[in-house]
Amino acid sequence: MVIKFETNLAFAQAQDEADPLRPFQDEFLYPQHAGQKGIYFCGNSLGLQPKGVKAELEKVLQQWEDKAVESWFEGEDNWMNIHERMQGPLAEVVGAQATEVIVMNTLTVNIHLLLGSFYRPTPARFKIIMEAGAFPSDQYAVASQVVQYGFNPEEAIIEVQPREGEDLLRTEDILATIQEQGSELALVMLGGINYYTGQLYELEKITQAAHQVGAYAGFDLAHAAGNVTLALHDWGVDFAVWCSYKYLNGGPGGPSGVFLHEKHGNNPDFPRLAGWWGYKESDRFLMRKDFVPMSGAAGLQISTPQIIAFAPHLVSLEMVQRAGIQNMIKKSRRLTAYLEFLLQDLNQRGAQLRIITPAEPSHRGTQLSIYLEREGKALFDHLSAQGVICDWREDNLSHSGGGVMRVAPVPLYNTYTEVYRFSKMIGDYLGLK
Repeated sequence: MVIKFETNLAFAQAQDEADPLRPFQDEFLYPQHAGQKGIYFCGNSLGLQPKGVKAELEKVLQQWEDKAVESWFEGEDNWMNIHERMQGPLAEVVGAQATEVIVMNTLTVNIHLLLGSFYRPTPARFKIIMEAGAFPSDQYAVASQVVQYGFNPEEAIIEVQPREGEDLLRTEDILATIQEQGSELALVMLGGINYYTGQLYELEKITQAAHQVGAYAGFDLAHAAGNVTLALHDWGVDFAVWCSYKYLNGGPGGPSGVFLHEKHGNNPDFPRLAGWWGYKESDRFLMRKDFVPMSGAAGLQISTPQIIAFAPHLVSLEMVQRAGIQNMIKKSRRLTAYLEFLLQDLNQRGAQLRIITPAEPSHRGTQLSIYLEREGKALFDHLSAQGVICDWREDNLSHSGGGVMRVAPVPLYNTYTEVYRFSKMIGDYLGLK
């Protein structure tokens, strides 16, 4: 059923009353402003803290206190198999088999590890395709890998850019670039969702195109995991990495997730940087010299799991599993569409809020990026003073002195009423009638 949005508070409140995910709002802790809950639209940078995190951390600390090293082996919540408790819920989030996902390390560390496995250039096949304006950490990681093999990043890294006068990448241009590079292409490495524009790329088509020319396809899903529908196994994606601290609410600097397709993970000869926690689990403590990997993504593990860092992620994944990832995405699309509707209403009344995120819901997640050429930072600062927490990024598109306000209403803890209040604050600040 298509809902006709309305520009009044009563409509927003009615949507909140009917929201099946409404009870989850009580499971989070919120920043306060003037003694009341602020409006938090920054889950694309750091998700809010679930209330259950403190108890889970205290449980882990108590295990450490009571049993010390025996906590690895004793009790239902022993630490030895902590990765198995995360695999099922994560597999649902990214559309994978449970054995194809693992939680380990942090995001950029995992990017380097997976590049170490999949980027093995030769003089004939050495190029990597990225999107122009990729998140800086991805750019740094890829460039350093290229240099390590003796190649010039200016030649080896191919950046796909939007056409002149456009904000977004066209899928046909990405596919055409893959075809153009052909036998020289080693890897396609894109962000699943561009952090700046909020554009969701067509990952299945990109993966197929990469494979057709003999290249691998890998993605940084930091802004996609827990935000949009993913089917990594069925799409044949070679690998993917993501963080836990954005839409998965796993805590600041929280551990990273990795997807490794079974065609690689079940191959004992798959090249990897090895460590003892990736060794065949039944024989791990025999301390043998020759490395025998666990099957699946678990064979990528290097170091002992960070149990204290994993605790918040366990809480968040349990919450996501109860809510249902598809239920979250359904609300996310409606909540984002409502925000877009209200912003366009402001534009009809004289505002100049250019939304550079795709209008097609299947090509975006919950984030809308609003380009403001003049006075944008002043508006952002005004909203901040009113208790709204979102995100400001200086312009990296036209370098005209403007910027982008990134707004992400997250389905588990944001409301239609908050979206309404946000748009009203903008309208009032701009003096719109």
